[in-house]
Amino acid sequence: MTDSSRAILVVLPTLGDRLEFLRQTLDSVQAQRESVELTLVVVSPPGAVAARELAAAYGAVFVDDPRQGISAAINRGLTARTHERYYAWIGDDDMFRVGGLALLRDLLEADPRAVVAYGGCDYVDPEDRTAWVSSAGRLATFLLPWGPDLIPNPAALIRLDALEAIGGFDESLRFAMDLDAFLSLRRHGSFTSTRTSVAAFRWHPDSLTVANRRASSRESEAVKRRHLPRILRPVSPLWDAPVRWASAYAASRVTARARRMASTGAA
Repeated sequence: MTDSSRAILVVLPTLGDRLEFLRQTLDSVQAQRESVELTLVVVSPPGAVAARELAAAYGAVFVDDPRQGISAAINRGLTARTHERYYAWIGDDDMFRVGGLALLRDLLEADPRAVVAYGGCDYVDPEDRTAWVSSAGRLATFLLPWGPDLIPNPAALIRLDALEAIGGFDESLRFAMDLDAFLSLRRHGSFTSTRTSVAAFRWHPDSLTVANRRASSRESEAVKRRHLPRILRPVSPLWDAPVRWASAYAASRVTARARRMASTGAA
């Protein structure tokens, strides 16, 4: 049984060039409908005919991609909101775990002050083998202003009213738009979390953030700096460097493990 007053707007941006993974993503969205009411909004170029035909079979609403970057695509998807209370973003090669959205929604329903709920996230290779599990729990909230962003996008659910109050996502950002939004959302309420894995992030060489690690780190540092009190901004490089190193090291470990699994065929 679902409740329309607690519906979720799921935004799925895609260029339509990863159909083999898109079907898995859509299957994972469809599975959520067993426990939540959701509206699936697919943001894609009009020319992505095959992707649109595939998503249509899953009851998707379509919005044309403005072709101005991922943040603009997501913001365009948000304009499709009607009655939905919550927002989730899923990449076209990522997946929700069964019951994941219901768990996050229930966390927000249990705490009216909370504006973001997030859970654990499995990092999987192209063969769906888990290379790493991110499950920082409350530690992620503590680290957010100055440390690594440990809240993976597909594993987060946001109150739409709060997201609209901050103006959606900064369209000048290519990598750290989620970090910027999370930092802005702190002014509107608290964060709640679970260590249970609620989503899976596809880890492969052409993932936008993975393939552009240095640019992503620089953008994240700039975003965190502008959210700091002015008195702390000049000294932020003191912790930026070790955080950058730790993030790069963690990424290299995940990549190395994924490559080992691929070479050995590990499950």
